[in-house]
Amino acid sequence: MGRLGERFGALVNNRWLVFVAAMWIQSCAGIGYLFGSISPVIKSSLSYNQRQIARLGVAKDLGDSVGFLAGSLCEVLPMWGALLVGALQNFVGYGWVWLIVTGRAPVLPLWAMCLLIFIGTNGETYFNTVALVSCVQNFPKSRGPVVGILKGFAGLGGAILTQIYAMIHSPDHANLIFMIAVGPAMVIIALMFIVRPVGGHRQVRPSDGLSFTFIYSICLLLAAYLMGVMVVEDLVDLNRTVITILTAILFVLLLLPIVVPVSLSFFLDSRAPFQEPLLPEAQKQETSKSEQDGHEVIFSEVEDEKPKEVDLLPAQERHKRIAQLQAKLFQAAAEGAVRVKRRKGPHRGEDFTLTQALIKADFWLIFFSLLLGSGSGLTVIDNLGQLSQSLGYDNAHIFVSMISIWNFLGRVGGGYFSEIIVKNHAYPRPAAMAAAQFIMAIGHVFFAMGWPGAMHIGTLLIGLGYGAHWAIMPAVASELFGLKKFGALYNFLTLANPAGSLVLSGVIASSIYDYEAEKQAHHHIHHHHPRSWGSIFSAMLAVDEPLKCEGSICFFLTSMIMSGLCIIAVILSMILVYRTKIVYAHLYGKSRT
Repeated sequence: MGRLGERFGALVNNRWLVFVAAMWIQSCAGIGYLFGSISPVIKSSLSYNQRQIARLGVAKDLGDSVGFLAGSLCEVLPMWGALLVGALQNFVGYGWVWLIVTGRAPVLPLWAMCLLIFIGTNGETYFNTVALVSCVQNFPKSRGPVVGILKGFAGLGGAILTQIYAMIHSPDHANLIFMIAVGPAMVIIALMFIVRPVGGHRQVRPSDGLSFTFIYSICLLLAAYLMGVMVVEDLVDLNRTVITILTAILFVLLLLPIVVPVSLSFFLDSRAPFQEPLLPEAQKQETSKSEQDGHEVIFSEVEDEKPKEVDLLPAQERHKRIAQLQAKLFQAAAEGAVRVKRRKGPHRGEDFTLTQALIKADFWLIFFSLLLGSGSGLTVIDNLGQLSQSLGYDNAHIFVSMISIWNFLGRVGGGYFSEIIVKNHAYPRPAAMAAAQFIMAIGHVFFAMGWPGAMHIGTLLIGLGYGAHWAIMPAVASELFGLKKFGALYNFLTLANPAGSLVLSGVIASSIYDYEAEKQAHHHIHHHHPRSWGSIFSAMLAVDEPLKCEGSICFFLTSMIMSGLCIIAVILSMILVYRTKIVYAHLYGKSRT
């Protein structure tokens, strides 16, 4: 009995259990991606036009991205307390919207509806912050895979909730809003005491590679299964029993990752050498503080003294020259021949506060690259319902699910491939972000042209590129600006998302859509019934009804603008690559030698 209790205690404190629970929590942190599914029912119930819906979309994006309060509360409250606050916000915000849409509560002004959407979606920032901060601290040597998988599950949340909604099979689409309000809150309350940083066992262990491979396999299987189910449900009219069985299989796949922490805790010898804990934190700091300071100082001095032509050398020769310069500086400092000085403030790769990061060009390059890249992707996600309808598709749900799945694969793949770039080649991770932004530029062109199958290809490319941003950016921020204030840094950078959406969706896309819709409405009245008083009278009565635009012209100009902005984002990312080559060579070059 004592042995079993010991094993169970090891499971409770296993960092892989924290990771798996964080994956489940993150699957509830993607409810913002369902806005494309709930916006039509809000639009019809409250008689909103496209510009008003766009404002609700911007409020949703702000709620999803303004995480200052979440970052601050995570430093004051325990992790479970922050998760509880997020669950309550989600429940109250979307619960109230559901009451209004179904007529159970009085209709509120547009600004109040925006506030409710903001409050409901802002709950996600608590889920994101707690999951990422806990797991990046638990897996500091595997940031790319961890962030990619966690952010991937946030992207997959829309497809998971859509499938659950298909099982419920409610003809009233307003019930989807109710499910968004209640479902995530229940999951968070069930898991809120598990997700937290756990002490010890933070080094890379032999079992990590196999564990990550298993998790990646589950991720790919989950995405393939959801895609297959979605295609079958779109082509074949399935009965409720079959849909229920398919959803039950989905839940089994979601539960499969628990195999990793259970097997590590119950079936492997917990006293195996690779599972020995590190030194206690206090002791570790005392024994290595002077050594770390010495290395940091010497690295800072190398960065100052290194000749510019060293950066132009091949990687192997560059590492050799830097190592020689570093050795000379160590020797000179030891003999007292030089006095090694530190510049004020931390250097790239060390721990920054938010204030210190805000005066760095690298930080703003990340921010504006993210604003243009992810902002354009978010504009597509928010307008997916209207975009698909304008191109002649009646059911927007399939594209919402598709972009959710591609978003998921983009996040998982972005974390995986960016890790290969830095671990195998010691090349800056932002190069992967530039590649993702170029893919998005091509996707926007497909949407603009409206060719046959353009919706499917555009959804694929935008989903992959947008998702990759959210796997790569947090890892880049943690590498360049440290882990100590990672929550605050991450939540500030996410402000780029609503900032981009505010301009691209709230101003450009909605204005062009409404302009084209009005032009089509006037064309219809004057050219089809020029002298019919009945049609003119009915048109006068329909002034306040939502305008609809048809054809690729509705989003042509918007998509071409966003494609150009993605190319600018590629240029910004490549500037960041050039500026950070030496930092990544220092961080990852030694692991290759």
